[in-house]
Amino acid sequence: MSSGWLETLKQSGGVRPRRTLAEEAADNLREFILLGKLEPGTAIPERDLAEALGVSRTPLREALRLLEVEGLVEYSATRRPHVADPSLHELTQYISVLGALEALAGETACGEATMAEIAEIVRLGTEMAEGSNTLEPLEFFRLDMQFHAAIVEASRNEPLIETHAQYNARLWRARFLSSQQEDRRDNTKAEHGNIIAALTERDAMATRRALREHLQSTITNIAHICKQRDGTEPKDRT
Repeated sequence: MSSGWLETLKQSGGVRPRRTLAEEAADNLREFILLGKLEPGTAIPERDLAEALGVSRTPLREALRLLEVEGLVEYSATRRPHVADPSLHELTQYISVLGALEALAGETACGEATMAEIAEIVRLGTEMAEGSNTLEPLEFFRLDMQFHAAIVEASRNEPLIETHAQYNARLWRARFLSSQQEDRRDNTKAEHGNIIAALTERDAMATRRALREHLQSTITNIAHICKQRDGTEPKDRT
């Protein structure tokens, strides 16, 4: 008996695991935080929020723990949750490390990535470039994160992949805000173009440099955001 249908089913994807209530609640809260509907420093009343989301407090607390790992939620000394409000200094430190990790990943990927993996990175960059004027902010940002994650995955360095995920998770809001700066999408297109060109040529040093410069521009954007928010010129701690 032909097993062709099995191969077709395999290629179309298996049964996707159901998302838990905690994951769905985290998705809703993450979107509110990223879009600024919940401002940094805002207290999160668990009982009221659970009622608004239509879940019990148990999955809500699990959702808050997920967002704590991502650096979007923090807890006070009395374990009361609030929207995280990291300082420019903290963000700069994290982004500096992330820049070094992504630079190493890009350099390594030049020797490790398959043609299919490079093609997927190119596809993501092209989709972002073509939709830069039409994509919704969150969709553009998700594509951006997929682009970077694909490069890191292509390094095939498991400790690097794991460490990058931990640092990147704590910078979601910062990177999202950076991506929404005026003219940022045009800058992102140009910088991604440089990364793709270097990676396609498997030029390790050029790929490393392009990724470091890309993350450095994120630090510049975040400093500008802090200046606008505080009304003061933030000190350069890089």
